[in-house]
Amino acid sequence: MSEYGSTLPRRQLGRYLRNGREECGLTLHQAAALIQRSASTLQRIEHGMVAQLREVDIEALCKIYGFEGDAVLAMKALAVQGKELSWWCEYGDVIPENFDFYVGLEASARSLKTYEPELVPGLLQTPAYAGAMCSTAHPEDTAEEHARRVQLRMRRQTRITRKYQPAVLDVILRESALRCVVGSPKVMSAQLKHLADVSCRPNVSVQVLPDRAGFPLGEAVGSFVILDFGKDRGGQLAEPPVVYVGGFIGDMYLEKPVAVQRYHQAYEGLRQSVMDPVASRSLLRQIAKEYV
Repeated sequence: MSEYGSTLPRRQLGRYLRNGREECGLTLHQAAALIQRSASTLQRIEHGMVAQLREVDIEALCKIYGFEGDAVLAMKALAVQGKELSWWCEYGDVIPENFDFYVGLEASARSLKTYEPELVPGLLQTPAYAGAMCSTAHPEDTAEEHARRVQLRMRRQTRITRKYQPAVLDVILRESALRCVVGSPKVMSAQLKHLADVSCRPNVSVQVLPDRAGFPLGEAVGSFVILDFGKDRGGQLAEPPVVYVGGFIGDMYLEKPVAVQRYHQAYEGLRQSVMDPVASRSLLRQIAKEYV
């Protein structure tokens, strides 16, 4: 599991350090050697995945990259902010390896676009659906660990249900995800009713990609999430958007503009073939009835 701390300050610090290294014309291996750290460690620092940064490393990198005065103070301040514990830290014993990094991004995102071909996304799962998923994925859990996994998933959902500035959630679900039984028919019926109900919220959109649409992009596409962090008071991006691609043996975080743009295009391509929100809601309620 990655070290705990606030994700966005770590990302900002990592980006500044990466820009400084590139402006100096240094490779990861060269810069890492200068501070006697491994290239993989420096890469994790640049990606915001190391919370407990040594002050001596920050000072050394700033000196190597030519940062001075206020710039150095800003770097140190970001490092301190990155160490601050967030609410999900109390679930450290049940968060999958490195997934705390994603939870941090999710908690800070202003908007999320999610495509799911097989499962209901975590932000929209009912406790029973989440419980069935957790039981299958972690059969060795004690009753307490199981309860905490489900509790963590429910806690994440407050990002879209809270009254003050909830995140905007835009979801495309393949019809097959609605017909794949998780838990039991009763669990599925309640889950689909919940999807229909939550899609009535002004900040949530759930649209179904029907089976008859085939493969709109000409190829199969796995699940992904595009996270956007909005703009600051000056109208600039608060943080560059990032694409999260979950995998069976590991996750990917894509930040390069070209990659992010491709996923935006893919999402819009899928959107061309989805049912409209009203028809999607109607189908959700119809399939929910079929389960009981």
